[in-house]
Amino acid sequence: MSRGQRVLVAMSGGVDSSMAAAILKEEGYEVIGATMKIWPREHCGKQGKKPCCSLRDIEDAKKVCDVLGIRHYVLNFEKVFREKVIDYFISEYLKGRTPNPCILCNEKIKFGTFLRRAGELDCDFISTGHHARIERNGCCRLRESVDKRKDQSYVLFSLSPAQIEKTLFPIGDSNKDDIRGNAEALGLSVSKKSDSQEICFVPDNDYPGFIMRHRALDFKKGDIIDSNGRVLGQHNGYWNFTIGQRRGLGISHKGPLYVTAIDADKDIIRVGEYAELKKKRFRVKGINWFDKKGVGKERKAEVKIRYNHKKSEAFLKKVNEGEIEVEFEEPQAAITPGQAAVFYEGEYVLGGGWIERVLV
Repeated sequence: MSRGQRVLVAMSGGVDSSMAAAILKEEGYEVIGATMKIWPREHCGKQGKKPCCSLRDIEDAKKVCDVLGIRHYVLNFEKVFREKVIDYFISEYLKGRTPNPCILCNEKIKFGTFLRRAGELDCDFISTGHHARIERNGCCRLRESVDKRKDQSYVLFSLSPAQIEKTLFPIGDSNKDDIRGNAEALGLSVSKKSDSQEICFVPDNDYPGFIMRHRALDFKKGDIIDSNGRVLGQHNGYWNFTIGQRRGLGISHKGPLYVTAIDADKDIIRVGEYAELKKKRFRVKGINWFDKKGVGKERKAEVKIRYNHKKSEAFLKKVNEGEIEVEFEEPQAAITPGQAAVFYEGEYVLGGGWIERVLV
């Protein structure tokens, strides 16, 4: 990398993105900080919860930029965020699927709209506070971060090679404790600020309530049935449920039951015991590859089916040009349509796609 190149850093007001800006400045880049305003605060759930795009976050980012002696901008992306992320989030739930809006936000907003804005500012790169690494040896390879507890490579699988090539992840080589310690040493007020845990635009974690507030939906009752087709109870909207859910079913049973399938067309929630939740085979669409070899006819890899899932050995088999069948060596719980399946070889991301359906 050439010293003096310009980089636009997406600054959320948290310690990770703040230290990304600090590290890049120390390395000799011309750094500009920018905070994305993506969602109106009044639309972010119940009072008393920290909303996304809060005034405090913007102020925290500006204070960090002042300490570092760099420019700070606030970019209004509300319209594109609603179109690309919010509408997707709601429509997926209404299809009986469980979306991952963070991945779409990365692809469409942070590494899409934000990257284009960086070009308008004549920036050579963008940067974020993601815990991940990029290796540049002829081609760019996405790699897990040093701190495996915080690794975010899973939510970056859908980025294009062009997006990765224009991106820097300066905190990927550090663990979280060191990041906080370095921020404190620099006198950054965010050094002890807690990490965000929820989906940013639903800070109260009330996903069904969010959907109801933004779509006119009737409380249409439907059946909750077991694997034998027996009706165990009724629900007030299938969008209130996700695969693997145990609480809030509103039915009594001799043992714990879990949501095993959601049939949006028939308005049915299927439940079963934990053993029924575990499956081995599923189909993936919307494939994005970092590895040039792709899958060929068949390939072995480690696969993650959600952010906190431990990578597990699986075989990948090409079904057609846009679809892959994944078969785990050991059954895995709660394989969920709408979530991402990300393929790894050791620490490296090979590619991934979206879980379309689970096979018997």
